[in-house]
Amino acid sequence: MIFKLYLLILISTISISANSRIVALSPVINEIIYALQRDDLIVGNTEYSKYPKASKDKYKVGGFFDVSLEKILYTKPSLVIMQPNNIKLSKRLKLFGIKSQIIKINSLQDIKESILKIGQIVDNSIKAKEIVKNIDKALDSIKNIKKDKKILIVIGEYKNLIKGIFVVGKNLYLNDIIISSGNQNAFKSSRVGQPILNLESIIFSNPDIIIILAHNHKLTLSQIKAPWQKLPINASKNNNIFIIEEEYAGIPSDRLVLFLRDFKNILKKSR
Repeated sequence: MIFKLYLLILISTISISANSRIVALSPVINEIIYALQRDDLIVGNTEYSKYPKASKDKYKVGGFFDVSLEKILYTKPSLVIMQPNNIKLSKRLKLFGIKSQIIKINSLQDIKESILKIGQIVDNSIKAKEIVKNIDKALDSIKNIKKDKKILIVIGEYKNLIKGIFVVGKNLYLNDIIISSGNQNAFKSSRVGQPILNLESIIFSNPDIIIILAHNHKLTLSQIKAPWQKLPINASKNNNIFIIEEEYAGIPSDRLVLFLRDFKNILKKSR
């Protein structure tokens, strides 16, 4: 499977020289390059690229939606690797003779293809294949621990559930993980990405397990759980409300295996 993916990405991947200068326009891209042991090529990244710690010392070209063209040009890059939200910037860079590579990280397939693609770019395909193999192994480890449970993954902390609540929808790697485990997303709509639910919708969906992704939270863990525990749903009745505090839960790089480990432990603990 990995070999087939590798052949497909060879066609669409930009090759670079050993002395290339790369700007990584997202934490995911930055982490993948570090995992591929080619961080020496990075001359710029974003303000949100904080892992590993050495990432903080790289020149910052902006954030998610306020990337500075001027700062990118200052680094004199030979390649800028970005996600689809920066596609307009890609066209502007072309006017300056700067190559760009767009990668996707929506689905598990996207993530694995992107790792292999970046591995090809930085000339470390061996390590890239190893990372993908580890992800596949971690995915196998979560299968059939629990079957046909309705799992709701919530994005962020909420002091109360009066306002809209962001959850994981379709066409997202977190949804793929739920399905791969042999369970189902409690959110049944065809809406993609991170749709917003109201309280009535959550009660109607009646999730068996709730996983709250709450990196950098301000509330205590008990305060985060409190409004969910009051709901007349299976997850609260069976005490199946869990919190993942780590930032890697929302950054699908090589550290995706860490989230899969946490997800596996939650399935084992759930009733």
